[in-house]
Amino acid sequence: MIIEILQQMLNGLAIGSVYTVIALGLTVVFGILGIAHFAHGSVAMSGGYLTYLFGERLAIGFFPAMALAMLVGAVIGLLIERLAYRPVRDAPHINAFIIALGLTMMVEGINLLTFGADQVVIQTPYRGVFNVGGVAVAELRLLVILTACTLIGVVALLISRTKTGKSIRAVAQNRPAAVLMGVNVNRVSAIVFSVSSALGAAAGALVGALLAIAPGVGEGLAVKGFAVLILGGLGSIPGAIVGGLVLGVSESLAAGFISSAYKDVIAFMVMIVVLLFRPEGLLGKR
Repeated sequence: MIIEILQQMLNGLAIGSVYTVIALGLTVVFGILGIAHFAHGSVAMSGGYLTYLFGERLAIGFFPAMALAMLVGAVIGLLIERLAYRPVRDAPHINAFIIALGLTMMVEGINLLTFGADQVVIQTPYRGVFNVGGVAVAELRLLVILTACTLIGVVALLISRTKTGKSIRAVAQNRPAAVLMGVNVNRVSAIVFSVSSALGAAAGALVGALLAIAPGVGEGLAVKGFAVLILGGLGSIPGAIVGGLVLGVSESLAAGFISSAYKDVIAFMVMIVVLLFRPEGLLGKR
């Protein structure tokens, strides 16, 4: 029984790591710019498809293909920020909300027209399985967790240790004051969206390797990302990390011991219970 629990928890950590990367991209946009970027999941699927395309056409490894997809994702993020969100930045929030929904449908449609309706699994050479005390540790799942940890570390260093990070934090705390201090808000907004979309592309690549990608999957990822965002605490990067792992482990345990048909229900029940006792989320501020 203990071995089964440990096995499901390990599986949950892998998918929870992907949820964390998705939520981290949403967190930097919502926490800093106050925009609910619903198209983030569709951008993530674009990253998954691009990783598959680069790997097949250029005959390069999974991680180089993912890095190229992240670069393209960053450019997509710049275009979305400049063409879609910047013109309505000072407008009522409902405008950005409607644009976000429209972007979701548009990006999903582009993915469908460009890559087709077939389900895609990104093939990797990481197929080894290690036995640790009776627990099967798949090499791919371990690499997914390590990759997520690396991306989280890079974003944390960017925000906490660089001049650009100081500008981002200044805009997040008080945008008018940041403008008075000479911070270029347009530049900060562009950087935030490019980082967010690059993280989304990486998450899409990890989903494609770990599970599969197909039209419509992006919307589900966006929902899970926002669930993690709320569970961990709006705008909290540590909260996104904890929330993603909690959601992933809850889903895996529910699928393993109850039924895979109820894994989403159980995961969201956990979120509701947490919010009943901590409305601000696990690590959010009142």
